[in-house]
Parts: sequence; C-alpha cells; structure tokens
Amino acid sequence: MSTDPAASAATTASPSDEAVVDAPAQERAKRRGPGRNLPAAIAVGVGLGALLLVAVFVVPQAFAAVAAIAMVLAVLELTRALAQGGLRLPAVPLLVGVIGMVVSTDVFGAEGLLVATAAAVCVLILWRVSESMGLSALRDVAGGVFALAWVPFLGCFLLLLFAREQGEMLVLLAILGPVGNDLGGYIAGVLFGKHPMAPRISPKKSWEGFIGSLLMGTAAVTAVGHFALDLPIWTGMIIGAVLVVVSTCGDLSQSLLKRDLGIKDMGHLLPGHGGVLDRVDSILLAAPTTYVMLEVLLP
Repeated sequence: MSTDPAASAATTASPSDEAVVDAPAQERAKRRGPGRNLPAAIAVGVGLGALLLVAVFVVPQAFAAVAAIAMVLAVLELTRALAQGGLRLPAVPLLVGVIGMVVSTDVFGAEGLLVATAAAVCVLILWRVSESMGLSALRDVAGGVFALAWVPFLGCFLLLLFAREQGEMLVLLAILGPVGNDLGGYIAGVLFGKHPMAPRISPKKSWEGFIGSLLMGTAAVTAVGHFALDLPIWTGMIIGAVLVVVSTCGDLSQSLLKRDLGIKDMGHLLPGHGGVLDRVDSILLAAPTTYVMLEVLLP
C-alpha cells in the first residue's frame, strides 16, 4: 500500500479546500459579470464612436438626422419595455413628436423645442383619449409624456449645444462625461470592485468603480474643456465631476426601471450593450446638465 504524502493529501482534499483555492477566481468572475460579449461590445462601441465623430466633425449636416434616428429607436425600445408593465403607448404620435421636436430644435432652437414638446403632448393626449377613456388611458398618457420628456426633450439639448459657438466640441464634452463614467467604472469595478454601491438596484456597480468613473470622466472632460475650449481647469473639473454623478444616477435610474419591469435590457440592437436606450441613457441626462452648467459658469 502506498504511503506517499502527496498522494494522500490529493485524495483527502475536501470540497471546502477547493472552494478556498478557487475563491479569487470566482470573485474575479463575479465582478466581470456573466454573459457579456466583450469583443462585440468593444467593436460596437468603436463603431458608434466613429459614427458620432463623422456626424459631428466631418458631415455636421447629418448630426440632426443621426440624433433623430437614435431617439426614434430609443423611444421604440422604451415603448416596448413599458408594455411589459401594462402601459400601451401609442407609437405613431410619439414618433411623430420625436421627429417634430428634433426638426423644431434644429431650426428654431430652444423656443422651437418648447413649442414642439407642448404640441407633441397635446397630440398624444388627444390620440390616446380618442381610443378609450378611464384610468388605463390616463396611465398610458402619463407613460407617453414620460417617454417624450426622457428621450427627445433631453436629447435635443445636444442639438442646442451643437448650435452654439464651437458646438462640435461642446457635444463632445457632454458625451465624454458619460463615456468616461462607463469606461472608468467598468475597468475599476473589474479590477478592484468589492463594495457594492446599490446591490438591490445594480449589483455590478461598486464604490471602487465609481471612483474609477470619477477619475476618468473628470479627466476627459477637463482635458477637452481646457485644451479645446480654453475653459479654466477648475471649470472643466466641476463639469466633469457633475457629469459623472449625473451619469451614474442615470444608469441607476434605468436599472431600477428595468428591474421593476422585469427585463434585463431595453433592447438587443447593439451586441454587448443591449439596446440604443441602454447606451444613451446617461447622455440624455448629461446633455441638459452640460447646457445648464455652461450657462451658469460661463454667462
């Protein structure tokens, strides 16, 4: 009979020993999160970034059209998602409202946005009430107003930024905050994430990831603001930090909405990212925030 100590230790190793040995690997896998196709996510992200840069810097005449297409797709995704919660949003007036708000903003500026938004809400109410009355119609109208306010109204602030002097760089400034927030949060969360930020809403978000978001997002906005727009460094740091906080709140808000609706993603159009609304949710809040902060800090 063999009395080799190594063989004896191997044959008597308990499952708990294996669990201890594999614990670091399991923790890393948990932080990465299951099911995300990272190569596809990177390819789609690079493609979207290239499309945005072309529309902003190379063919600026196409920027409004690109924004309108993105908002239409996002509203369609939101309509389908809210249907999971029992809301029946009329798609036709919503989509006509989106296009009307984009065109009015592009042509008439902020005044056009306000008038088009009011008109879209009125048409939505009349359209839905003409189909049926009662509590269900009221809930559907409220959901439709929410969709118009969240996607096209907030998104049109990108057009307002684009219409200003050095508008191309202002749009880039508003987008770099959310992009830096996502990228910095993902990298720091995977490498160092241990303390969940809001486990009941978004289990993958950690405070370590938020610090990474704050560092990368603020650095990106500060660099563009200082070197491309001649903004004081302190102004860029304030705008960058606020955009990261707003972007994080936007991510958590959409995660909470998806949790309430019982869905994982708003759509499946973008491999590795989910839907269009999953990709632009932070930008929708960052655009008006950037617009307002520039008005306050640089009157």
